[in-house]
Amino acid sequence: MAVRGQTAVDFSRIGDGELARLCAGRDADAVRYVITANNQRLFRTAWSILRDRNEAEEALQAAYLSAFGSIGAFEGRSSLTTWLTRIVINEALGRRRAAERRRRQLEEEGVAVLERYRENLMRGSETELPDVALAREQIRKLLEQAVADLPDAFRTVFVLREIEGLSSEETGAILDVPVQTVKTRLFRARRRLKEALAPEVATALGGTFPFAGADCAALTQRVLTELGL
Repeated sequence: MAVRGQTAVDFSRIGDGELARLCAGRDADAVRYVITANNQRLFRTAWSILRDRNEAEEALQAAYLSAFGSIGAFEGRSSLTTWLTRIVINEALGRRRAAERRRRQLEEEGVAVLERYRENLMRGSETELPDVALAREQIRKLLEQAVADLPDAFRTVFVLREIEGLSSEETGAILDVPVQTVKTRLFRARRRLKEALAPEVATALGGTFPFAGADCAALTQRVLTELGL
């Protein structure tokens, strides 16, 4: 909730059309609200395609700048979050295709390319005991790697449905695939993960791929700075 003068503005109660209009008018509070409200889901979506935290964060920032540059054209045919998610997916896919082209070029030149899974997970609460924090981090790494190993099509559906909690209909609309395709991919993703993870570990998925706190605040501020706000 932003405070302007003596008036408190609750952006969560503003419709997507009006929120987009405020962002198009470079209302800094509205832009900040949209970014912080969507950071987690959009970061996870980008990661599901790129499988690299740094690359996902860069893709997310670029997608925000593109989105806010054209948000005046938002027509409300879908929710603002869905609209943003599509932009993030397109940005991440473009980056992945570019990376694949570079890799093929290097391979043709006889250069061995090794992809590294770079971790920069936020630590848990400072009040946690060291052994608890270590166990939490180990579980997150295990879960993230298992999801990273899923085939591309399965991975994005799994992240949107199971981690972000979107419906099959919402996921299908975002990915532009039939609902039945979403259900089939989710079923196959679950089956693969069940084979890779012990049942008690699978229940911890909700805490993986954290993008909050300092990371979220830093990205939000970078986007606002790039927009001159």
